[in-house]
Amino acid sequence: MLLIPNLQGPRYVSPAPNGGFVVSEECGDVKVFMSSHQLVCSLSSKYRHQFGNPAGVCVDTEGSVVVADEQHRTVHLFPENGAPICLVSTGLRRPTGVACSPFGQLFVADTGENSGVAELASVS
Repeated sequence: MLLIPNLQGPRYVSPAPNGGFVVSEECGDVKVFMSSHQLVCSLSSKYRHQFGNPAGVCVDTEGSVVVADEQHRTVHLFPENGAPICLVSTGLRRPTGVACSPFGQLFVADTGENSGVAELASVS
């Protein structure tokens, strides 16, 4: 087992195509790590984005990070270069999980009132 120091309430983790990984934290941040386990960046610092309660995270085939925010009821895409893109801003009650398929599909788990999983448009 690998221990990553200085995480504050780690919640969800996702592998990245480059061998690294992404971790969401209860304190309101998402951190990106290299395969050597070195911190690459904090998304809230890099993008000056304020998360409410980041939950599910995934990384698409292009290396963009997708984050479900339970408190703000949104799903955002954070490209390696450029500004964050809000993919979903309405209709979610409590998005807690996201998954990116190798074919560019995005799946969002919404636990609000047990509403289930929705497949959204292509993220790539």
